Amino acid sequence: MSATSAPFGLRPAFHPSGLDRAQALANGIASAYSSDILKGAPVKQDTSGNIVAAAASDAILGAFAGVEWTDTTGRRRVNNYWPANTAYQTGSCVTYFYSDPNIVYEIQSDATITQASIGDEYNFSGNTGFTVTSGSTTTGLSSCALGVSTAAGALGTGVMRVVDISPGVDNAWGDSYVVVRVQISKHQYASINVSSNAASTAAYPAAL
Repeated sequence: MSATSAPFGLRPAFHPSGLDRAQALANGIASAYSSDILKGAPVKQDTSGNIVAAAASDAILGAFAGVEWTDTTGRRRVNNYWPANTAYQTGSCVTYFYSDPNIVYEIQSDATITQASIGDEYNFSGNTGFTVTSGSTTTGLSSCALGVSTAAGALGTGVMRVVDISPGVDNAWGDSYVVVRVQISKHQYASINVSSNAASTAAYPAAL
């Protein structure tokens, strides 16, 4: 796996409390919203309160988990991704996403990365095939990845902070595409990336 490029977006690994439940938001995506939102893609909330796809360096809520709606023919639909330009009956949409800033996610890097990256912050990749909107509408899964070249250093402005490597016999620091564990450091509604929290955030990797 670590030598093979097989990104899957942001995948919840665990929460310190043991619960990593997705949040459900009624009418969370605007009818006919024009972009695909794939499972595992980073998402944010717009000024209308809707869930939308995030850009590579945006402050985010977390990761998209799925959606259900009643289409214009009256058929109930349940999907692990939002298909672009889908219209639904008013009031029928329920959107699911992970939003707790304490969730630890797994994500694959778009290039080699070493253990020295622990505590450093990164944005999502801008490389073709690894972007926040890339993925498969067949499986519904995102293929966004951690952009190694976007390193912002500890307590910088990166969207996610590396806290560990994902355990596995086929995943090692220094491999071509490492699956790492990250925590959202640029959360849309949590001040966990400000200097006043430096002591607690900097200590987090050592506490794992």
